[in-house]
Amino acid sequence: MCVDLNKTFLCNDTAMTVAVAGEALPWMEVDFPERNGSLEFSTAPLDFPINPWDIMLCMSGTVIACENAIVVAIIFYTPTLRTPMFVLIGSLATADLLAGMGLILNFVFQYVISSETVSLVTVGFLVASFTASISSLLAITVDRYFSLYNALTYFSEKTLHYVHLMLVSTWGVSLCLGLLPVLGWNCLDDPSLCSIVRPLTRSNVTLLAVSFVIIFILMLTLYFKICKIVCRHAHQIALQQHFFTTSHYVATKKGVATLAIILGTFGTSWLPFAIYCLVGEREYPSVYTYATLLPATYNSMINPIIYAYRNAEIQRSLYALFCGCFQTNVATRSRSPSEV
Repeated sequence: MCVDLNKTFLCNDTAMTVAVAGEALPWMEVDFPERNGSLEFSTAPLDFPINPWDIMLCMSGTVIACENAIVVAIIFYTPTLRTPMFVLIGSLATADLLAGMGLILNFVFQYVISSETVSLVTVGFLVASFTASISSLLAITVDRYFSLYNALTYFSEKTLHYVHLMLVSTWGVSLCLGLLPVLGWNCLDDPSLCSIVRPLTRSNVTLLAVSFVIIFILMLTLYFKICKIVCRHAHQIALQQHFFTTSHYVATKKGVATLAIILGTFGTSWLPFAIYCLVGEREYPSVYTYATLLPATYNSMINPIIYAYRNAEIQRSLYALFCGCFQTNVATRSRSPSEV
């Protein structure tokens, strides 16, 4: 059984039935002329015309869009938030904002407009948005690593150059991957090529899943190196002061715990869906796809909490926006990613 992000359908060879008033009524007729036909909806009335999973995805998209819209607005309208770190956080928030909007539009188009063109555009939009979100996480990880590895030269023009290069690469690759289904890499003409997410082909979702695994491995490697640098710095400070103070121990422990939370959240959210994309077949029940895709969207819901709302400068801007407690034009010291 497949999941169409823009049309609820079943891919089983036999029609499912539901009991209504003691009679078996067809839930959906599936017609496969010569085993390769098109899917058609039944005219029989449905007890639940809206899929509850689609409602949960739409609700998730709404929360994601609201959270990240605030982050984007704060970074855009606060002059002090122009350092490379906040530029990358803004890129992540923008990608997650678009992903949330894509989930909302997917729900609207699914139950209002039934069109192959709309289906391709919406799926391509979601693929590009979530790819940009994951790629932005990798860019933030790279930035944090260089802020520690090259701490003395971090605040320089060179840093801005490589940040801009990462942004161009992130959004360029994401846009290309999002355009692939629209430009013809889809299974609309040959349903046998469909993956667990229609209209993406099996080879398409395999490419996306393998790309995610590679990004996850890179992030794991970089955060392991960051952890080593943090522990080495703490040890050097302890040697200079001839003892390891409690504050240094707490700070080091907090930094390691933060890295564990970041990797744990990212892996827990996306790994199940990535693995299912590799092993799942289009004939499998759609509930498996929904059950792995929904937690993946939660990553975009948690990102602004981890990367933005915990930051003191963004918190100050939030207070200025909602409470008027601080002035946004007050100069503040630029913090490096290693301090976040």
